Amino acid sequence: MSLKTMWQQYFPAEAPSFTEANLAPGSQEGKVFIITGGNSGIGKELARFLYPTGARIYLAGRSEERIARAIEDIEASSASTGVAKKGCLRSLHGLDLSDLCTVKPVFERFAAQEKELHVLWNNAAMPSRPGRSSPQGIELSMAANALGPFLLTSLLVRHLGAGAKNAGRPSRVVWTGSVQIEMNAPLGGVDFERLNQGKTISQHPDYAQSKAANLLLAHESAIRWGDQDIISVCQNPGNLYTNIYARENWLLVLFLRYTVLYEAKYGAYTMMFAGFSDKISMAQNGCYIWPWGVIKPNSREDVYKAIDQGKARDFWEWCEDKIGAFM
Repeated sequence: MSLKTMWQQYFPAEAPSFTEANLAPGSQEGKVFIITGGNSGIGKELARFLYPTGARIYLAGRSEERIARAIEDIEASSASTGVAKKGCLRSLHGLDLSDLCTVKPVFERFAAQEKELHVLWNNAAMPSRPGRSSPQGIELSMAANALGPFLLTSLLVRHLGAGAKNAGRPSRVVWTGSVQIEMNAPLGGVDFERLNQGKTISQHPDYAQSKAANLLLAHESAIRWGDQDIISVCQNPGNLYTNIYARENWLLVLFLRYTVLYEAKYGAYTMMFAGFSDKISMAQNGCYIWPWGVIKPNSREDVYKAIDQGKARDFWEWCEDKIGAFM
């Protein structure tokens, strides 16, 4: 990774190209959205921006209590601004993406309420400490950040297709990458030998591998689901001050917060661009998005070379094998 590439992602030269100003109040009435990790950080800020649009917004996460608090806070802050149009915030609690057993029950609760889905933001993410595995014996960050989202998205494909058909425009799946792909991901993005050890070896390389996996999934899902009018993109939301730093050394976090970390709302701007911008069409299906809304390939040429050699397909098949019993 070049210093220039890192600098461009840590300090984006351009202002956000898609903000709440681009979404008029009431403009998304009748639309249905899911945000994983919607109770905090980027996901919560995204839900806050979407609330005035009139959409039905499902906040998916583990804790019913934390989601309820997030909904209460968003509704209260909206009331204080006097926004006339409001959407509907709903809880999809009990979703622990690191545990595949929790995914289908949450999907079934969603499917009992909705027939369509228009945008799915696979936003939730977590790092992992060395030695940790998921309940299914998968390296924990890969399970939570890529495999769990893959299972959830696979279950929702029919809803996304129905949403596209009835809206007359493609639905979207937004996968989440990171500058860590450039900094720490293994050659080709995913190292199957490392992955098949089933536990976290080193926090940052394994986290980076899980983010590179989302780049592979965005590319492959563009191929496999594009004929159903589903656009898949992978975005780096930017370097943001969120609770992902909760376990880091406080002095390091203090330094980062005042040097390279931005407010969480900037990540929501990148995600809104990924979910709504007219600059993304079927011609850009599978693209990568830099902060704060720039369509540009990831700088890791070796990852794209590996994709050309079939690694995205191989990783997809690895994922299908792991989720088969949970569909």
